[in-house]
Amino acid sequence: MPHNLFSLIQLQFLNQSDRILLSVPGGRSLTGSELDAETACMAAVLIDAGVEPGDRVSAQVEKGWMNVLLYLAVLRIGGVYLPLNSAYTESEVEYFLTDAEPRVHVCPQVRREHAESLVQSANEQLKVMTLDGDLGFLRDVFDDFKLSGRAVEEVVSREAADLASIIYTSGTTGKPKGAMISHGNLIANAEMLTEAWAYSKADTLLHALPLFHVHGLFVGLNLALVNGGPIILLPKFDPTLVLEVMPDTTVMMGVPTYYTRLLSDDRFNRVTSSQMRLYISGSAPLLVETSDSFFERTGHRILERYGMTETGMSCSNPLVGERRAGSVGPHLPGVSVRVMGDDGYSVAGGEIGSLEVKGPHVFSGYWKLPEKTASEFKGEWFITGDLAILSEDGYISIVGRDKDLIISGGLNIYPKEIEDVLNDQPDVLESAVVGVSHPDFGEGIVAILVGKKALDMVVLEAACREKLAGFKVPRRWLQHDALPRNTMGKVQKNLLRDNYKDSFTAK
Repeated sequence: MPHNLFSLIQLQFLNQSDRILLSVPGGRSLTGSELDAETACMAAVLIDAGVEPGDRVSAQVEKGWMNVLLYLAVLRIGGVYLPLNSAYTESEVEYFLTDAEPRVHVCPQVRREHAESLVQSANEQLKVMTLDGDLGFLRDVFDDFKLSGRAVEEVVSREAADLASIIYTSGTTGKPKGAMISHGNLIANAEMLTEAWAYSKADTLLHALPLFHVHGLFVGLNLALVNGGPIILLPKFDPTLVLEVMPDTTVMMGVPTYYTRLLSDDRFNRVTSSQMRLYISGSAPLLVETSDSFFERTGHRILERYGMTETGMSCSNPLVGERRAGSVGPHLPGVSVRVMGDDGYSVAGGEIGSLEVKGPHVFSGYWKLPEKTASEFKGEWFITGDLAILSEDGYISIVGRDKDLIISGGLNIYPKEIEDVLNDQPDVLESAVVGVSHPDFGEGIVAILVGKKALDMVVLEAACREKLAGFKVPRRWLQHDALPRNTMGKVQKNLLRDNYKDSFTAK
């Protein structure tokens, strides 16, 4: 079996040489043979720039067909792809380029000068190439190579353990860590998801996610490419464009925000989604209310799954069977999960504990951080850092991150339990509960809410006292227009904790 992920993708390119497999509305459409040929040309560009097997290639670029070619070409030549969020600041990018030491960095023209300044100060081997949509130095070189017929047809052999990508975690506690993802990890996860979701070349993916994150790059793009299913690549999530292409697609992957925005659009209904086979949600918790409203509107129950940068996908609600709102479902084929207590033993069904996973999809460790890597594993088990409940019939429910656990007066409090009560109240759109320093209790509970209108906090507090023990009731209440989120839709509780850290201590 080929261990280079690109080898599996190339088989689909060759078997479906005349079929359009990648299209951008209003832009390019590429067949399987064109994708193979243009990836070979891009591979030649990278090798000419000095990239050798194992070298990192970083990319902070706009989403588009050239972005896809760049990613595939890096895999083809045995390089290590390092995608960077397009919103990262110069200081953030400086950290990544210094830490990962890429051979080539691809960025927009406006960021070229800063990147090149790092060549002398931080990374002497770095070569900077620019790409702005369909323009830039990389595109110019690519076009020249294409005209002259320069290409690298060879697919570099890789072992399953060889790195395919480094993806930096969000770094909410300390500096971001580079998760080392191997070809074997990516192939295993694609195979798991193919089986779990019955994905095939008959599916067409509506791709509106960014390509700098596990969700859009490894779950969405890889799964479609490995199975030879066409991809309609949107530059970003735009409800009008999504609704325009939806009749030509069968599968959509998104974050919960995508689905709430679709529900707020009257054009989205059963007719619009009649060709769809599957809606998948991840990267942030899906509210039960959103799941139920979506089902009422479309007849489709959104399939919620669970994964993280270090593991790809580990759990998924079933394709056939109960898609349990508020749960991320059982473990995927080939994955083992367990929920552990502080004493190092498995907790009883229905009790909260630390979620650990094991399988061929789990990453090999953190880049240049062997001690951190060792601390995150118990033998073959990876400690996810998520708190979860495992039901008697095998469904996992995520209740929060262990770092989000609030300890007030010596008692453990899980924010999601409070958030579930608040989110069920009339006029509450969403909530976030955090713990901050308290002079008497160690930590005090702060509730931040988003409402349809001005919220009556006295009524909300009364609802909490009715449903929850008194020590779980928030002691400070705030209303925001929106909760702070990262690019994947996850609420940034670290920012909320920092903003309200003096809630109970300020004089």
